[in-house]
Amino acid sequence: MPPGPPPRPAAPPPAPPDAWRAIAVALLNLSGFGLGYALLRRWVAMAACWVATGVLLVVALPADADGLPAAVPAGYAALLLVAAVHGAIAGLRTRLARPVGAPLALLLGVVLLAVPAGGALWYEDAHDEAVEQALLGRLERADDLVADSGRRPFGAARSDYGTALGVYRDIAVHHAGSRAARQVPDRLRTYYTTVGAAYGHREYCDAVEPLKYLRTVPDTMPREQLGSLARWPDERLATALYECGAQHLASGDTDWVNRFGDLLDTFPRSGAAARVVPAVDAAVAKTEKAVGGDEPCAAVEKLRDLDTRIADLSRSAGDTDGRLAKAAGRAGRSGDAGGYACGVDQYRDGDFDAARKTMEQFAAGHKHDKNRARAQKVAIAAEVAQTLPAAGKKLPTLASGGSISVTVKNDSPDDITVLYTGPVTGSFTLKGCGGCKAYTFADTAFSTFKPCNDSGRNYPQRTISLPVGTTYFVHKPNGDSTATPASDTARLRSGYIYTECAYSTQRLGSGY
Repeated sequence: MPPGPPPRPAAPPPAPPDAWRAIAVALLNLSGFGLGYALLRRWVAMAACWVATGVLLVVALPADADGLPAAVPAGYAALLLVAAVHGAIAGLRTRLARPVGAPLALLLGVVLLAVPAGGALWYEDAHDEAVEQALLGRLERADDLVADSGRRPFGAARSDYGTALGVYRDIAVHHAGSRAARQVPDRLRTYYTTVGAAYGHREYCDAVEPLKYLRTVPDTMPREQLGSLARWPDERLATALYECGAQHLASGDTDWVNRFGDLLDTFPRSGAAARVVPAVDAAVAKTEKAVGGDEPCAAVEKLRDLDTRIADLSRSAGDTDGRLAKAAGRAGRSGDAGGYACGVDQYRDGDFDAARKTMEQFAAGHKHDKNRARAQKVAIAAEVAQTLPAAGKKLPTLASGGSISVTVKNDSPDDITVLYTGPVTGSFTLKGCGGCKAYTFADTAFSTFKPCNDSGRNYPQRTISLPVGTTYFVHKPNGDSTATPASDTARLRSGYIYTECAYSTQRLGSGY
């Protein structure tokens, strides 16, 4: 019988259990390179370890601020643990590839544990630096936003200022130990000077709202980040409110009341608040002086406006010492007293209706004023000039009397007031003529028409003495009469006796 193939050698018998060998394989597998499998000549398992480590490196590198998802390191750690356990079980009865023995493998496994540990530490440092760079990038973008906002009006930039402040706050609060957080105080100083730049440019009215906004920053930003900046806007805002109010007071803009009121409410003990009353007093004094200038009526109107607005400020600001109320009273009295100068100016400008009303009001309210008598004369002359404009060419004087007698009779059923002006100005009333009636148009159409010519009638009359010159007369009905005032221009000469006659037609007429 021919010989057959030689028998196959039997598989090497399992090695006796060796705990140190199992531990060495497990430690080598924990390095992430599957070296324990290499010593056991399990190449597929070793390759799986290399693939897992490679995938981890691809996913993890380069390190960024977001870091790895928690599942990635957890999964990798679980994989290494499985490899270690599996390697330990396999190495318990499997001899190691020569010439490496269990003691050397154990030592090598301990040394190689530094690889994953060191890698984890290196990655943590890289991740921390990535976070720092991301925070510094956010800080820089916030700085750019502040710089850009500083080139726009505050109202348009306010939301962007808020966005930048939110970034500073987040970095300071949630990343307190970062390099970026240590730079926040310097950035806040720049932030404050940028937001409040209008104050530095002495644009006080424009500075008010930004400074008010800055006073709200400590409500959200940690005080330790702000330091002295927490009080930075206060004195500036007080000054801005005063200067803005003073500008509006000088220009006639009524917003000065709001500015001064805000100042007195918010900073009542500030140096700026102490300047409010002197500024108001100065405005009143300046306007009082303007009553004697070219526009007295405007000055009077401003004084009355000051009276009202200073009184409003006094009530709203808690005027405990009464200084504002005193200034208001002074403005009111000066405005009333300035009515005389205003009426004179209106008269000279030919605004006779306004002059009459102004002078009548002045005379009624100033019974003991030295100008009251002349104001009454101007009111009369202004009313005459409304009908006879030539009568208003000269301002009436306080002169009275004259050498020429003028008798005025009333041939009208209406009570009348006789106004006259010229070298002498005055007025008087005459009762209506009992039994007299209004003349028809036909009566007045004939050349023989002569009112006040009935010798049998006792006409109400009055005789006055006037000087030589032109005197202007106006006869106007009293009460509810609808008759039209009549007028006459009398050129009086010495040696004559004059008679004025008032009568009624479809309108009130006159003659002499």
